[in-house]
Amino acid sequence: MKDIQRKATWRFLGTLVVITICMGCANAQDSPPEPSNSQKTPQNVSDVLQTIDQLVKQNAQLVKQYGQVERQNRELMDQIESLRRTLGAQTGAATLVPEHAEPEENENPALTAPALDASQEGEPELTGALSTPQKEHKKFGTYTPNFGFTVADTDNGSLNVSIFSYVRYLNQLDLAPTYTNAFGVVSKVKQRQDFQLQKVQIKFLGWLFNPDFRYFLYVWTSNASMGQGAQVVVGGNLNYTFNKHFILSGGINGLPGTRTVEGNFPFWLSMDSRLIADEFFRPSYTSGIWARGLITDKLRYQAILGNNLSQIGVNAGQLTNHLGAVSSALVWMPTTGEFGAGFGDFEQHDKLATRLGIHFTRSRENRQSQPGTEDFQNTQIRLSDGSIIFTPNLFGPGTTITDVTYKMTSFDGGIKLHGYSLEGEYYLRWLDDFRGSGRAGNLPGVFDQGFQIQTSAMVVPKTFQIYGGGSTIFGQYGTPYDARIGTNVFPWKNRVVRWNTEALYLYKSPVGNLSLPYVVGAKGWVFHTNVEMAF
Repeated sequence: MKDIQRKATWRFLGTLVVITICMGCANAQDSPPEPSNSQKTPQNVSDVLQTIDQLVKQNAQLVKQYGQVERQNRELMDQIESLRRTLGAQTGAATLVPEHAEPEENENPALTAPALDASQEGEPELTGALSTPQKEHKKFGTYTPNFGFTVADTDNGSLNVSIFSYVRYLNQLDLAPTYTNAFGVVSKVKQRQDFQLQKVQIKFLGWLFNPDFRYFLYVWTSNASMGQGAQVVVGGNLNYTFNKHFILSGGINGLPGTRTVEGNFPFWLSMDSRLIADEFFRPSYTSGIWARGLITDKLRYQAILGNNLSQIGVNAGQLTNHLGAVSSALVWMPTTGEFGAGFGDFEQHDKLATRLGIHFTRSRENRQSQPGTEDFQNTQIRLSDGSIIFTPNLFGPGTTITDVTYKMTSFDGGIKLHGYSLEGEYYLRWLDDFRGSGRAGNLPGVFDQGFQIQTSAMVVPKTFQIYGGGSTIFGQYGTPYDARIGTNVFPWKNRVVRWNTEALYLYKSPVGNLSLPYVVGAKGWVFHTNVEMAF
């Protein structure tokens, strides 16, 4: 192989000598050439170019057969192409420079792509392609983390495109195959093991006519829920900023009943997965109008009036007409006035960052306005054993609840410093004012409470993070809990790309669906690993 490489190198060197002599002859005359010579020069240049092209093809064949050529070979190729352009410019023969040849039949087009630039670190992958380099690429647009790439930026508005997606391997084979709820009903537990392009979210955001009038529109899919209701969601919202104290919005938004629904997705420790207490108590996403802003530089608020507790997957004909959901959040950051993006101290705070939050949600819910059990990113009102409260005959023969009032309060707090974080939340939920058939109106209310706690450390700043956490629900129909430990790797020292790996133990999980790594009734270990892109 080394002999072949040396032959290729000497062949290129010989060609360079011939080309140099030709150029020297062409430049030796100070006056324009005679007409007879000018007629012959393009033909001579064409012959040289054809010789170069033959060498290029021979070199590509050598690469295909024997792998990478020495870096010197690539540098010689660059010099040849520079000389080619110079000859074309001097003789008016630019049109003689051939286009890239089409790949031969049954040839992989990827093997004919241009080789990597010699200035890049490391050796290039096999391309079979020390061929004519592409024309100089003109770059345009800008990139802003979490806002994506700028497609348009004009006096009349702007358009950015941002994409979130991740690939997941999930293993639930250790889960117990059956589950018995508080009413003695035995259900099968699906034990999955699969690869999924789990989610894709394409976001379009920017402003129109006035920088204070902004839009945020998206298409969101859950491929693991393929065929279920709301597997593909098209949504978004419109916003107008009056000042930093008052931003008015309308459209689809999360009800800010817990910290994870405030708008910090996907900056969680676990990949797109809440602890079960958070998943059990939280409200979901609905259409409505809301306001948010700063009360002081360290105190901010959110408040929303919406259709119901969880609208995605529910059509307008299923909704009641009393605008049943209100939700609010008040967040205080007393020390630094900020808390970074989401959970964990990726930002490496030099000063102690602190956060205290309180949330409240109330909604009058109807059985018809609840989403299906597997609908993407939705929640159903469940008892602590996982039973949906609207299940027919759940509380006895002939007794079915059709309407219920949901009220929930949560308190959260956290600290971050030098890459370490400690964060927790406590939940309280009341279900009462039942309506329905049988003795539904005489049933006592249900009260559940619970908590979650999470901690993390950036072992290598902005590169490697470890974390752990757990949660418990103290309910009238069971006391489920979970615990987890995981790692995050940020290969480019940003939160745009990360590799998340996690093991979690679940005990009688009251929540779960196809979009989550756990299912209702799960008891045992679950393992999943994910590669995420969020730009």
